[in-house]
Parts: sequence; structure tokens; C-alpha cells
Amino acid sequence: MPDPKNELNSEHSSDAPAGNGISRISVTEIARGLGVGRMAVYAMLERGIIPGIRLGRRWIITRHAYEQWERTCGMQVAGLPTQPEVTVVN
Repeated sequence: MPDPKNELNSEHSSDAPAGNGISRISVTEIARGLGVGRMAVYAMLERGIIPGIRLGRRWIITRHAYEQWERTCGMQVAGLPTQPEVTVVN
């Protein structure tokens, strides 16, 4: 019989699949991988540079979306509009 306490802990782990089978990555993991601080990652999420969904004060980042972003270095995928990362003001 599975231990409900272990199941509950695994559901809240950043690399464990969520209830729908989607694996997530934490802001701390992303910061460590990029060699930047957590606040820099939050700023990149706010600006849409890193793919994520904001739910209240939390950010949900799927491991698949992040790894795809990392492989393409954030390059635009054909047919999908993106916001410019930098705005030039004269």
C-alpha cells in the first residue's frame, strides 16, 4: 500500500510530475542553471523572455517548455509572434 505522506511530498516537488503528468521546474533551478539570481529569473518571466504562467504570486514553468526555450536560446519559432526583448528610445 502506497504511503500517502510520500505521495503528497512528491506532488509538491519541482521535478515530480503534477497531477496531470506535467513536470515542472523551479525558479531556483533555472537561476542555478543560468548562473543568475532568482530575481533575474522573475524579471525574465515577467517580460515573457522565459515561458511561464503566473497564478497569483506563483509562477508555473513546465520543464518541457523551459528546456525547449533553452535549446533554442529563446529564438522565435516560425509563426508565433513575440514581444521585443529591448525597446529602443531616442
